[in-house]
Amino acid sequence: MSMLLEDDMAVSDVAQPFEMSLAAVSKHLSVLAAAGLIRQERRGRITWCMLDPSGMRMASVWMQGFGQFDPVDLDDFERFLEAELREMDDDDA
Repeated sequence: MSMLLEDDMAVSDVAQPFEMSLAAVSKHLSVLAAAGLIRQERRGRITWCMLDPSGMRMASVWMQGFGQFDPVDLDDFERFLEAELREMDDDDA
């Protein structure tokens, strides 16, 4: 998700660094969109992704409300998501 901090990205650009199918990445991005962490928008034939600051803020407040969690490190979170995506892609193969 940190790659979306700089700018909106097309789904194909988000998927490029990962060793999994575009369909698998799209599926995971849909989950993030359903959770309100990112937004997706069709522009012509291309689906663009962007962080949803209000969703990220709400998730951060929710996690901090438990008190047992350390502040969210987005780099660690991204590494966790990448590992999970690879594992799910391996399960689909």
